[in-house]
Amino acid sequence: MSQKIKQDISLGSNIRKLRRQSHLTQEQVVARLQLQGIEISRSSYSQIECGTYNIRVSELIALAHLFHTDYNTFFAELEHENNR
Repeated sequence: MSQKIKQDISLGSNIRKLRRQSHLTQEQVVARLQLQGIEISRSSYSQIECGTYNIRVSELIALAHLFHTDYNTFFAELEHENNR
């Protein structure tokens, strides 16, 4: 059973930024994730970027490898809603 991260703050904007910096489309990201054995649709990936899908830990690991980044990048510049 895969575990999901409960997002009270969306990681989606940072994931979208990493994808765009990598000059990849959502379809290209999904294809590369699928090659890594991650079963995900473009629709689900889109929901990750929108913050409406609780990302699985395995997906976060795969995205870190795909974007050649560390996990801190996913959490950069995020604040808890109450701290704004």
